[in-house]
Amino acid sequence: MSPSSVKNSAAPQVLVVDDEGLIRWSLSESLTDAGYAVAEASDGASALAQLSDGRKFDAIVLDYRLPDSNDLHLLETIRGLQPQAAIVMMTAFGTPEVTSGALRLGAYRVVAKPFDVHEMVNLVIQAHESARGR
Repeated sequence: MSPSSVKNSAAPQVLVVDDEGLIRWSLSESLTDAGYAVAEASDGASALAQLSDGRKFDAIVLDYRLPDSNDLHLLETIRGLQPQAAIVMMTAFGTPEVTSGALRLGAYRVVAKPFDVHEMVNLVIQAHESARGR
């Protein structure tokens, strides 16, 4: 799937941002099966390009450490561009400071890698439903 492809534009929109292709693929397939339209980005610059093109995402799954980003600045920028989106951050480098900082900046939850894909999909659904209720 290309980074900007979306399978169903009427479905809730999710952006999956991770530099690991297998993670993007497994989340994309599972979220699509759950009724979401999924776009992918392999780095922060690609994610920001998609977030800046006018498309509104209902949820964003964001890796903490990317080739061009390894701090919370990307989360803060994304929150500014798409304040309505529910953001689930994932990281293999979680610390209490990263987790508390991400939550303070508006992440719905921070999930440690590795994670169960089905649990992550359920979490994205919960985050999306919570954001819709705001």
